[in-house]
Amino acid sequence: MKRPALILPIFLCTFATILCAQEPAPAQTAPGSTYTPKFKGDPARSDSEADALAYMRVVVRAEKQFNKQYGHYAITLNELVHTGSFTKRMVSPTRGDYTVSYKGKKDSYLLTMMPKVLDATHRSFYADEDGKIHADESKPADKDSPVVR
Repeated sequence: MKRPALILPIFLCTFATILCAQEPAPAQTAPGSTYTPKFKGDPARSDSEADALAYMRVVVRAEKQFNKQYGHYAITLNELVHTGSFTKRMVSPTRGDYTVSYKGKKDSYLLTMMPKVLDATHRSFYADEDGKIHADESKPADKDSPVVR
């Protein structure tokens, strides 16, 4: 009868030893503190940047299509509604952590996105009729800023 009584304490000691010998679990990071790329080669550094870059790509594609269809670029963002995937709600200049600025002419356009707080994970963005998106983490982006890859 003593043997069954010894099995439980031996099992518990063995189990406790195994648990204590394991490495501690890695510390979990706070939500939103690390960015998970949305696709291979994603140049964004945060979810806010990913959203801003996606918006810029939609506008650049819509402008290309608009220019092909009408022979000139849109003067306002409102003219781009229903061109490509540009929707009416995208006309609003407030885009999450970013503010959109758009200046259109018949032969060119200038699109910028400025974050509320400019830092390494909230860069400013710039695009014009050449379709390339430029970024800068220390000042408002312009045509001389590095191109986003």
